[in-house]
Amino acid sequence: MAKKIVIGADHGAFELKAKIIKHLKSCGFQVKNMGVDTSDSVDYPDMAEKTCKEYLSGNYDFGIVCCGTGIGISISANKVDGIRCALPQNIFGAEMSKLHNNANFIAFGGRIEYQDSVTDMLDAFIDAEFEGGRHQRRVDKIMGLEA
Repeated sequence: MAKKIVIGADHGAFELKAKIIKHLKSCGFQVKNMGVDTSDSVDYPDMAEKTCKEYLSGNYDFGIVCCGTGIGISISANKVDGIRCALPQNIFGAEMSKLHNNANFIAFGGRIEYQDSVTDMLDAFIDAEFEGGRHQRRVDKIMGLEA
């Protein structure tokens, strides 16, 4: 069965979101697009909330959020209970966010010039599997901060 991904972005990253969706679909993933698809201004906290709540409604493998820098939308996503959103700057960071932090969301900036391509970082995130063990204890502590 194909992995299911939910993705949302603000106006600062709608073009990057379209590129990500195209890549994911070419890899056989099912993608739910939460918007936006134009340069009309929207608030990234609203897009983070909408996308995270859709993810939490069930049956998604992970979520993606994007804004101009990725910073504001990742901070917003991390305010939603149950979300661990990574904002990687390179392939290593993307991979480690899954291996050690079991991130269930990944964020990117549409106005950032990354050294590694977003699709390469995304692929590293997708291919990585959480290692568990001592890392599970740390993830539990991260999630405990929500209490």
